[in-house]
Amino acid sequence: MSKTAELVFAPEMDQPIRYIERTRSYYLGLGYDNPYIWAHYIDVPFTPLKKSLNQSVLGLVTTAVPYDAASGNQGPGAPYNAAAKFYQPYQRLMTSEIDLRIAHVGIDRKNANMAEMNCWFPLCAARDAVKAGRIQSLSPHFYGLPTNRSQRHTLEVDAPIILEMLRADQVDVAVLIPNCPVCHQSQSLLARYLESNGISTVVMGAAKDIVEYCGVPRFLFSDFPLGNAAGRPNDPESQSLNFELALRLLESAPAPRTTVHSPLVWSADPSWKLDYSNIAMLTKQELERLRDEAEKARITARELRLNSLGT
Repeated sequence: MSKTAELVFAPEMDQPIRYIERTRSYYLGLGYDNPYIWAHYIDVPFTPLKKSLNQSVLGLVTTAVPYDAASGNQGPGAPYNAAAKFYQPYQRLMTSEIDLRIAHVGIDRKNANMAEMNCWFPLCAARDAVKAGRIQSLSPHFYGLPTNRSQRHTLEVDAPIILEMLRADQVDVAVLIPNCPVCHQSQSLLARYLESNGISTVVMGAAKDIVEYCGVPRFLFSDFPLGNAAGRPNDPESQSLNFELALRLLESAPAPRTTVHSPLVWSADPSWKLDYSNIAMLTKQELERLRDEAEKARITARELRLNSLGT
């Protein structure tokens, strides 16, 4: 019998997943004995809206990656793909042919929908908001933030590039949508940087502990599987509701560290929260397989970084 069948979901477990704790235990279980130190700040920058949303240009910042057939399998059910994750440029035109994938990151592959882009990139909801007059317009581009474990690289390299692009497109407010745990940290660091430079932001995410531990101005939390923070699959109403909540948070947050918990429920059965990187649910054979996969991914990512630097 698998360990999954031995565990019973208690009502008190129906609370936001503690991803910092879960991922630390997971990688310790795989044999990595140097736990990652997550970003944490006491002070949080805050830029109030300079003008109403119906007079503002809104930019979408994602950690999902434009599909590239040459980088291997990135569709539903695809395993971790370090080659697909390592990408440039940061900026792409906002067209109807956008195809962003999340198979490259540590999202919840068992529970998250990996087929419908609206679950992680709220483009349809944003376009509807423009039609309804809630926002003046979307920026001509969307912006891809690399998922970088180096907090220094995010703050000193990636964030300044994103800021320059947003300013070039005359963006007034930015909606940041992360996917995996490190994505949530990277987008939180970017939110802090943009706010310090005069652009109001809101993070739409699913890893509450990581975002709040870092410290951001505005955070719309959805208690959904990682990778689907923008809304439930095949449910445009939920996607529109979440985006509207993000807009309201931009308008009404009284101070930094304002978190709004979306009222949407992923499932009547909350036992899905047991699945993600839960070392207690893995058999010995599964642990060995995951150790091999993690090591291969680490080596591949390192080689890609070195190749990009020309070494």
